[in-house]
Amino acid sequence: MFDRNQQLASGQMFSPSAPGDGYYGGYYAGSEFGYDSARRAGAIDAIGLLLRVLEYRWIVGTIVAVGLIVALFTTLLQTPKYQATAKLEVVVPSARVFEDIEVTVESSDIRAFQTAREKLKSRALAQRVAFDLNLMERDDFLFPRKTFSPENLFYRAFGAGGAVQKSDLPQETRMRIATSRIMANLKVDLVPNTSLLTIDYRDQNPTYARDIANQLAQSFIDQRVDQSGKTSSQARQFIQEQVVQVKDKLQESEKALVEYAKAAGITVTGTENSLIGSNLTDINKALSTAIQENLDYERLVKQIDAGQGASLEQVLQSQGLDKLRGMLAEVKGAYQLKLLLYKPDFPEMRQLHSQMNEIQKQLDLGVYAITDSIKLKYEETVSKVEDLRRKLSELESDQAAYQDKSIKYTILKREVDSNRAQYDSLIGKLNEVAVGAELKMQNAAVVDLAVVPSDPYSPKLPINLAIGLVISFAFAGAVIYVLELVNNAFGNPDQVESELGLTILGILPLVEDGELEQQLSNPQSALSESYLSLRTSLQFSGVNGAPATLLITSAEASEGKSTTVIKLAEDFASLGTKVLIIDADMRKPSVHRIFNEDNAVGLSNLLTNTARREDLPRLIRPGKTPNVFFMSAGTVPPNPADLLSSARMSMIVSNLKKRYDMIIIDAPPVIGIADVPILSRLTEATMLIISTNKVTRKSASMALKRLKSAGANIVGVAMTMFSVGKFDYNYNYGHLRYKYYTYADPALKLADAAESVGKQSRYVSNGPFDSVVSGLRRYLGNFVDRLKPVP
Repeated sequence: MFDRNQQLASGQMFSPSAPGDGYYGGYYAGSEFGYDSARRAGAIDAIGLLLRVLEYRWIVGTIVAVGLIVALFTTLLQTPKYQATAKLEVVVPSARVFEDIEVTVESSDIRAFQTAREKLKSRALAQRVAFDLNLMERDDFLFPRKTFSPENLFYRAFGAGGAVQKSDLPQETRMRIATSRIMANLKVDLVPNTSLLTIDYRDQNPTYARDIANQLAQSFIDQRVDQSGKTSSQARQFIQEQVVQVKDKLQESEKALVEYAKAAGITVTGTENSLIGSNLTDINKALSTAIQENLDYERLVKQIDAGQGASLEQVLQSQGLDKLRGMLAEVKGAYQLKLLLYKPDFPEMRQLHSQMNEIQKQLDLGVYAITDSIKLKYEETVSKVEDLRRKLSELESDQAAYQDKSIKYTILKREVDSNRAQYDSLIGKLNEVAVGAELKMQNAAVVDLAVVPSDPYSPKLPINLAIGLVISFAFAGAVIYVLELVNNAFGNPDQVESELGLTILGILPLVEDGELEQQLSNPQSALSESYLSLRTSLQFSGVNGAPATLLITSAEASEGKSTTVIKLAEDFASLGTKVLIIDADMRKPSVHRIFNEDNAVGLSNLLTNTARREDLPRLIRPGKTPNVFFMSAGTVPPNPADLLSSARMSMIVSNLKKRYDMIIIDAPPVIGIADVPILSRLTEATMLIISTNKVTRKSASMALKRLKSAGANIVGVAMTMFSVGKFDYNYNYGHLRYKYYTYADPALKLADAAESVGKQSRYVSNGPFDSVVSGLRRYLGNFVDRLKPVP
C-alpha cells in the first residue's frame, strides 16, 4: 500500500518518508543561523566559477599536462604520410544529337561527375595503375612501415627505419595487395561549382604519392578512350541490323492499314475523333445546359403555382412594378392619415380608395405578365430537352455503328504508329553512334600534375596538441562537474541546519520498497519508531504543544510528504486526538488512494459549492484507524490557487478546528505552484519535508524563501530517506543504527549493524575518493529515478 514508487494520485509519486533516530535537534523551532538563501540561489557568478577552477587547479593542471604529453607521444609514434594532388577536368558533352532542329543540352552534369569520381575509386582502375607502375614488384610499397609503432621514434631520431620486408608471394596475391593499398589511400573530391576533380593520394613515400596520383588521372583517360572505341563499333553494327528489320515491319503494317480503310469506306483524316464523336460531345453539352435551365424554370413555375409569384426575383427587380408599389404605399399612407379626420364614405376618402384599387389592379397585371412569360419559357425548355435527347439517341446509334467498323482500323493504326516510333528511335541512335565514333572526344583532361610533396600531410603536431588540449579541458570540466554534483543535495542534518537555519524535527531512515508496508504496519520497526519520535518533536514545537493545524509540504514531488501526513495522523490519533487529514493538493491528489476511496467529492467541491446534498455526509470520511478522518481533494479544478485564497477556505478551516483536535493538511510541492504560500497563512505551523541526497539545495532554499515571504510559521524539517552508515555522511551520525530500533524483531532489520560499522570505518579511512564515488553513485540513482515515467 505504501510503496514509494507507486502512484497515489494522477501524476504524483509516493515516496517513503522514513524517520530515523527520532527527535533530533531538540524542541526548538525556527532558529536562524545567519543563512542567506540568495548566496546559493543567485545567478551564475563568473568570479565564483574562476575561484572554483582555482580550487581544483592541481586536477586541471594534471589532466591538461597528461593530455598534452599523450598528444605529443601520439604524434611521435605515428608514421609520416605525404599527400600529392592532381587535378582532372571532366568533359561533359553539351549536346548529344540534333532533335527537332534543336540542340538537346545535357542536364545531368552532376551525375557525370559523380560517375567519374566512382570510376576513379574503382578496383579496375587501381589494378591498371598498379600494372602501369609495376607496383607489384616493389616491396617497399607493398609492405610499408606500421602506421603507429615505437619504431617511428628511431626513424625520427636517426632518419632511418627498419629493413624492407621481403616476400615471395604469388603474383596474384601481390597484385591484390597493391590494388587494396591504392584504393585505401586514395581520395577523390569534386571542386564545388566546377567540373574539376581533385585526386589526392597519400603514402609514406612522397615519390609514390606523386606517381600514383598522376597515373590515376592518365589511366582514367586511357580507360575511357578504350571503352568508347570498342563500344561504338559494336553498337553501330547492332543498330543497323535492327533498323532493317523494323523498316520491313513498318511497310507491311502501313500497307495493311490502307487496304482495310478502302474496304471499310473509312476516310483517313489524320485525327483520332470522328465527326459523330464531336457531335455527341456538343449535343451532350447542350443537353446539360438545357436540363439545368429547365430545372431553374420549373422551380419558378412551382413557386408561381403556389401563389408566391409576387415574391419572385424577376417581379421584385422590375422597375415599373417598383414604382407602382411606391405609389400604392403613398396612397395607402394618405388614406390612413385622412381616415383619422374623415369617415370612409366621405367623397375624398372614396376617391383615395378607388385610386388604391386601380394601382393594385395594375400591379397584379404586371405580376401576371412576368409570371406568364416564365411559364412560357419553361414550356420552351421542356421541348428543347426532348429534342436534344432524341437527337442524342440518334447520334449514339450512329456512333455504335461507326465504332464497330473502326475497331480493326484502330488496331492496325496503333501497330503502324508503334513501328514508326521504333524506326525513328533506331535512326536517332544510329546517328548518335556515328557522330560519337567520328569525334573521338576525350571525356577528361589533366589540369595539374601532382608534384613531390616536401612536408608530411600527417601527423601534424599543432593539431594533435590542440585536440589534446580541448579534450583535456573537457575532461577536467567533467571531473569538476562530477565533484560539484556530489555536494548538490543535502547529505546529513547538519547541512540542513547550517544552510537553511531550520530545526531537524526527525530523521526518517531509508527503507527498501518491498519492506515499506511492513515497516509502517509494525509499531516496533525503525520506521514506526522514527515517526513516533517526529510526533514527539511536534508536540514540543509550540508553547501549547502540537499545533492545532499543521501544513506538511516539500520543495519537490516524491519526497515522502503523503506518507508523513498519514503516519503522523495515525500516531497522534493513538494518543486519543481526533485528527482530520485534508488533501489540499488539488492538482495531483493522493490521500484518497492511500485510503482506497474515491475522489468524487471533496475539498474542491466544498469550495466551489458544487457538492450535492446527498454527498455532504461523504465530504469527511473515516480512515483506517480510530480517530482518523480525511477529506479528499475532490474534483480537480482549473484554478486551485484561486479557490484556496478565497474567504470560504479560511472559513472552512476555522469551522473544522472546532470539531477536530488537530488538522493535518497535505499540500502540493512549493516549487512552481502558488498553493502552498496561501495555505501556510491558514495554518498555525508548517513542516518542510526534505529528502536526503535527492532534492537539490537550490530547490530547498527557494522553497524556504517562498514560505518565509508568505509569513509561514515553519516549525522545522523532517529529513526523509536518510541512509544510516553511508560513508559520505558525517561520522558523528555513526550512532544512528537500525538495530537500535528493531530490538523486538530481528527479521525487520533494515541493515546489519556490524556490517554498517565495518563499512563506516572503511569509508572514513579511504578519504575523498570514496566520497566522490558515493556522490556520483547517488546522483546517478536519483537521476534515473527522475527519468522513470509516471504510471
